[in-house]
Amino acid sequence: MKIILASNNKHKIAEINELLDNRFEVISLTEAGITEDIPEPYDTFEENALAKAQYAFDKTGLITFSEDSGLVVPALKGAPGVFSARYAGEPRSDARNTAKLLQDLEGYAERDAYYQTTICLVSGAKPMYFKGTCAGTIAENVQGEGGFGYDPIFIPQGYDQTFGQLSPAVKKSISHRAKAMALFITYIQEGLS
Repeated sequence: MKIILASNNKHKIAEINELLDNRFEVISLTEAGITEDIPEPYDTFEENALAKAQYAFDKTGLITFSEDSGLVVPALKGAPGVFSARYAGEPRSDARNTAKLLQDLEGYAERDAYYQTTICLVSGAKPMYFKGTCAGTIAENVQGEGGFGYDPIFIPQGYDQTFGQLSPAVKKSISHRAKAMALFITYIQEGLS
């Protein structure tokens, strides 16, 4: 059974296909014949994930899932949130986003934050959501060169190093995306069989 991931990220698609059994094959938007950009105009991860998944499902009739994720800093009223990838504006830049977040947090004692991922599955029935979070704090400065996005300034709860310093294996075992994906894959393999 083919399932569309409302993305063209080949690395992500390959990773998900490795986790699924051979009854399922995840394909990209391009492989499904969708070449246009899908807008993400909403203020919540859930609404943006639903918009992307619903768009692809409506165009193809194939079961589709989408993911929206970002970093939430309560002291900044939830920013950068759904604007995590473009927090410092266009063109998108991890370095500029990180620098802006550190600047915006200057003088704040409260530096708690969490990454959130929301996966939305659209199959013609009521949309299903699978969520994962990873709590932590924002470091005072960039530490480490691993990962991407805000990883070099995000220290996950229970650790004293940033995601930029921790090994990919550690990050994968505790990340927001891994938690949401585990719930999603369990549902797919048990609920869509």
